[in-house]
Formats: sequence, structure tokens, C-alpha cells
Amino acid sequence: MKRSDKEELVRGLKKKMEGADALYYTDFTGLNVKRMTELRRNFRKAGVEYVVIKNSLALRAVNESGLVVPKLKGPTGVVIAKDAIVAAKLLTEFAKKNEERPSVKGGLYEGASIDGALVKKLALMPTRDEALGQFLGYLNSVLSSFAGVLEARKVQLESSEPAPATTESAAPSTEAAAEPAAPSTEPIPPQASA
Repeated sequence: MKRSDKEELVRGLKKKMEGADALYYTDFTGLNVKRMTELRRNFRKAGVEYVVIKNSLALRAVNESGLVVPKLKGPTGVVIAKDAIVAAKLLTEFAKKNEERPSVKGGLYEGASIDGALVKKLALMPTRDEALGQFLGYLNSVLSSFAGVLEARKVQLESSEPAPATTESAAPSTEAAAEPAAPSTEPIPPQASA
């Protein structure tokens, strides 16, 4: 491969990495062409890029981006993702189905170096869409509970209001019967002696 071709590969990889949230380095040893094609197809559907490149060129592209990566050994495939969790989920699900291949060597997440165990932990987290769905579900349940409480209070207030009297001959209310009679202010007439 000519030097100009290598420089072009490095520039292309560096450009792809600029908008990426995460980079995962994988060892794809043991995957046949059919499995590699399936893996790339899964990544492509999710908007994730998978590039197989020489370690020295991958390191050069990463270092030119201002990030620091330990030396890579063996065949390396680079997962370039704007959504780190989606990429981690796809990678770990595929590995479970294919005898833990490709194996994760490590990577970068938001500029920090991570290992394969952290990639598996990222895969357990909900994706952005799942998290938003959960949040909206919680918000909806709180709002519906609040609306139920308001409706119950409204019914309670409506039932406690006294009914207006329609006729004067209506039976005396129980409130009036329960109250003691007020003392009269008129003078008491003298009693006749017998």
C-alpha cells in the first residue's frame, strides 16, 4: 500500500471519529466472512460504522484526533458510534450468539479509555429512546395520578355542599334540631299565687 493511500485512510478514519461518541476495538479472529458480513450489516442498520484497519493506522488516526490509546495487538476492527450504548448492545448481542466473537479489546467512550467489561456494562443500559420512553411513562403516570386526585376532590366538594331548600314547609334540618334553643330575651311574667 502506498504512503498516500495510507494517509488517505487515516484522514478518512479521523473524519469518521470526529462526530463519534465512542470507539470500540475488537478482535475479530475466528469470524468467517458470512459472520463478518452479518455483523457489519447489523451495525449499518443502526448507523454504526465498523472498520477493519491496520493497528498502526488506527493508532495514528486516533492520536491525530487528540485522543490517547494503548498499543493494539492482533487483528483489529474499530467500531465507530455516535450512540455508544446502541453500539455496545449490538456488539455484545452478536458476541453472545457467536462464541464471544468478536472480543472487545477496549475503546474510548467520551474521550476516556475503557475496557471490555465497561462495554458490556454500557450494553446493559437503556438506549436514549428507551430512556426517554421510560421517562415519559413515569411522567404520564404521575400526571394521571394527579388528575385522579383532583377529580376525587372535586366529587368530594360537590357532595358536601348543602342542597338548596325548594319549599318553606320542608322538614327542619338535622343541624337545627341538634342545636340547643337560644335563651329568650323577653321578661318572664309573674306567677299567680294560690
